[in-house]
Formats: sequence, structure tokens, C-alpha cells
Amino acid sequence: MPKAYWVTAYRSISDPDKLAAYARLAPPAIAPFGGRYLARGTAAAAYEAGVKERIVISEFPSVEKAVAAHDSPAYQGALAALGDGAVRDLRIVEGLD
Repeated sequence: MPKAYWVTAYRSISDPDKLAAYARLAPPAIAPFGGRYLARGTAAAAYEAGVKERIVISEFPSVEKAVAAHDSPAYQGALAALGDGAVRDLRIVEGLD
């Protein structure tokens, strides 16, 4: 079964305190689903239509686990803490292997 990846691009961050609250709650929310962070931070370089924005890439054992993590009460609580503190684009993509 191929792994799955969350790719989250932050378009803007308007409240760093809300982002910090989310950052405390999200890791323990995704861990039970096998989620782990592969990369977090501002892009080192941006090409084509890219923007040097904050990006987060997380790995999961499967698409099903990634979706379950996102929809879990714990992760939804993390999202509630973030609220309107950031505008993000989160996508779940299946790995090739």
C-alpha cells in the first residue's frame, strides 16, 4: 500500500500565537495515525509560480490514515485553535511506492 503525504502551503499567517497553538496540538493529533513531519518551514527556494511561503510536508502510512487523521476530533481541535490565524492550502496525495 503506498504511503500518503499532506502538503500544506501557508498563503498567509495573520496571528502567530494561533499558529503556535496549532503547532502544539497538531503533532500529537496526527501521531496515532502514523503521521510524521518530513519538512516544516519557509521554502528555501521558489520557482515558476511558487512563493517563498511556509510549507509543511507530512507522511502517513496510507491515504486512509491521512484522511482519518485530518477528520479526527483531535486534529479538528488543532484546526479550531488555528482558526483565522492563517490561510492555508492542504492537499493529500498518494505516494508512488
